[in-house]
Amino acid sequence: RCVIKELESLGKALYGAKLIAQRFQVRNCSHHKNPVSGSTCLLSMIEDGNPHHFFIATQDQDLSNKVKRQPGIPLLFIIQNTMVLDKPSPKSLAFVQKLQTNQLVPEYQKQSIVELKEKEGLVKQEGEKRRKRKRAGGPNPLSCLKKKKKKTQEGQEPSAEKKKRRKRKRNR
Repeated sequence: RCVIKELESLGKALYGAKLIAQRFQVRNCSHHKNPVSGSTCLLSMIEDGNPHHFFIATQDQDLSNKVKRQPGIPLLFIIQNTMVLDKPSPKSLAFVQKLQTNQLVPEYQKQSIVELKEKEGLVKQEGEKRRKRKRAGGPNPLSCLKKKKKKTQEGQEPSAEKKKRRKRKRNR
């Protein structure tokens, strides 16, 4: 509502933007009695970790920089009549990475795992390095190739090389 009020106050220059904003669902904000600027209203709606999973669509560089500082908020903008979803900010990527690692193993379990390894003597010592054992390999694949047949000489015909066999007659 604050964005629509701000667009109305700016006059006819932004009438088209006001019409576009009115097409979308209007969310109630906490300052509907005394409206504030649009960017302040949007920032107040995404506070506390963006509980309603809002996307922010803006061309304002100042607002987009403020949005990028908060993790987990998708940012949309327009380039040459095309809507573009901005790549996740480094804060968002770090936040997701932290969440994933915390979900795998809780912190108290990590501590108990370390204690159990120390107790059993499974902790790796830094000075000790293992060498990889060389395994026996198979034969050289190039030595396993089939032998090539010799080419026949051009002066001889293949039928002349073969001896003619005589048929034996049986005596009965």
